[in-house]
Amino acid sequence: MRWLLAVSLPFFVIDQITKELVLRFVPLDVTIPVIPGFFNIIQAHNTGAAFSMFRDNNYFFVGLASTALLVLVFLFWKGKFAYLTTKWAGALLVAGIAGNLIDRLRHGFVVDFLDVILPWYGHWPTFNVADSCICVAAGLFVIASFREERAQKKAKAEAK
Repeated sequence: MRWLLAVSLPFFVIDQITKELVLRFVPLDVTIPVIPGFFNIIQAHNTGAAFSMFRDNNYFFVGLASTALLVLVFLFWKGKFAYLTTKWAGALLVAGIAGNLIDRLRHGFVVDFLDVILPWYGHWPTFNVADSCICVAAGLFVIASFREERAQKKAKAEAK
């Protein structure tokens, strides 16, 4: 559990600090170019999920996030994240879910502020540090699934 806090807490704090700075210093409908034509800072409010899907369902997402957090903490407590990759993934997922959950409870929406423009796509949906943690966690879980599958096959082969 200490490991979970040691990894999750810094990402959670960075997420909350950056969102608070955006709320204080970046007005709505103002774009601050960081890398012109590629990366901006803006203030956006999201009451839905990724890509603003299922808008105006804040209470549903509060319930979903709360349940997910409880399950993840329980799994950590039971030692279900056996490999370093899955520990990192779980901790990042906790940080991301907690960061967006706090926004939903405090503001009634998630604060998004990172605006990336891709040449072949245009504006990618605006996101935040918590969203980044969730996406990296998902990628790490995929990587871990292949590694664990290989380790299990190797263990079976050695046992024969």
